[in-house]
Amino acid sequence: MDSKGQPSAADIRTVIAASAAGTAFEWYDFYIYGTLAPLFGKLFFPGSSPAAGFLLALATFGVGFAARPFGAAIFGTFGDRFGRKVTFLVTITLMGLATTAIGLIGTYAQWGIAAPILLVLLRALQGLAVGGEYGGAVIYVAEHAPLRKRGFYTGWIQIGASAGFSLSLLVVLATETLVGEEAWLAWGWRLPFISSLVLLAVSVWMRLKLSESPVFAAMQKAGELARTPLREAYATPKQLRRLLAVTFGGAVGQAICGYVGMIQLLNFMQVSVHMDPVLTRTLLIGVLAVMAFTNVLAGWLSDFVGRKPVVLAGYVMMMVVLFPGFHILGDAANPALALAAKEHPVVVSGADCTFNPFAQHGQATACGKVLDTLTRAGVPYTKVDAPAGSPPAITIGGRPAAMDSLDAALAAAGYTTKPVTPPAGNLIVIVIAMVVIGLPGILTYGPMGAWLTEQFPARTRYSSLATSYNFGVGIFAGFMPFIVQAIVASTGNVMAGFWYPFAMVAIAAVVATFGLPETAGKRLVENEKP
Repeated sequence: MDSKGQPSAADIRTVIAASAAGTAFEWYDFYIYGTLAPLFGKLFFPGSSPAAGFLLALATFGVGFAARPFGAAIFGTFGDRFGRKVTFLVTITLMGLATTAIGLIGTYAQWGIAAPILLVLLRALQGLAVGGEYGGAVIYVAEHAPLRKRGFYTGWIQIGASAGFSLSLLVVLATETLVGEEAWLAWGWRLPFISSLVLLAVSVWMRLKLSESPVFAAMQKAGELARTPLREAYATPKQLRRLLAVTFGGAVGQAICGYVGMIQLLNFMQVSVHMDPVLTRTLLIGVLAVMAFTNVLAGWLSDFVGRKPVVLAGYVMMMVVLFPGFHILGDAANPALALAAKEHPVVVSGADCTFNPFAQHGQATACGKVLDTLTRAGVPYTKVDAPAGSPPAITIGGRPAAMDSLDAALAAAGYTTKPVTPPAGNLIVIVIAMVVIGLPGILTYGPMGAWLTEQFPARTRYSSLATSYNFGVGIFAGFMPFIVQAIVASTGNVMAGFWYPFAMVAIAAVVATFGLPETAGKRLVENEKP
């Protein structure tokens, strides 16, 4: 600090490095489960339906997000009353311990029903921790940053999500390769979780070196801290409208764009189009690593043209590229499956063609059993209603297929459930599609930390930002992978689920346009120098 108590350039570099690294490690802890969701469906939610197991694993992934608003309320209040620094020391410790514990609990085969129950509880603890982490880290950096460079500096924090996700993919890939497939399924999957202890130690060490935010320190010295910050944050209709605008115009849209380019991209490539998991993770690691630093560029750009134009550009781009981007990606990743779906479409007709992806004891109707078979095989299909009393019928490329020879008929038509490696010439198309799908998340996420910090007064900034942001992310974005996959399983259309993120981003664009003001250049405290 200088003689006036303002952070020096060296102080700010230390703040950014420690906050960004700690945030990346915490997101690693949070995303490692999402990376392994297909495996966790088998280990913790075994049943008659693989689709049900995968959906339950995704629902448990969503539990961590659902817990985030509660963590935001708890730690947001703590951060406004006792300080930014001590709060995100607590959150990162809670996250590291909960993640390590996931690597130590037994599977369903070992502990029975206690295994998924404990898994859900530990995911909830992770959610509580991350609910307080993001707000604290981004506010801490923003309150240290020069007014005209706030977007640029907080952009470094925004690297944390993609860096943490990339790290989770890299650790999973390296561990699985080193221990081998048999050991990986038996015990190797635990190592990425247990290794969180090392990251926790590094994160705590780095953050202990930090001093308190100058904005908070000044309020504390002047005796201006809020006694009940959460109540004060929601005290008036005007404040409530601002919080709702931040939730739907900022948090929901940004998180949907970001998770489409990470979690949903991973699920689509591995589950929907059956691309080889090792190749999928390798490509995604490379793409995210290269694109991570563009968060800083997006934040820097928002310092010059404003936060709002950059974020809205990301929303519009997501709506434009969402469907064509995934179509191109699917065709390039598994050309044989795409060709089979085009030239030999599967059509199922029946009087009662309902399908319950969570059925544990088989489908209730004959037509439902046909759909279950197709869903297990990952085969896209179209449903056609039939007159009452009609038995289920299935055609492949217009030709009737018998249930007792359905697998052979699907294989003959080009449908395969085995992981595939696309032709080498398609890799450049795949990478470009991944970049295009991921770019909207960068444009929305890069400026978001600065934009949301600038929306709220210092007294209740932590509580306001954390609760509004984490409610939007936790509820509407956190369950997106589950909702998308449930729609896919119920309709047989691998693209149908993308209408959910499209609709959420469209809502976010409208709310951001009319409900959130431009804040670039706004002072966080009255005496802040430009």
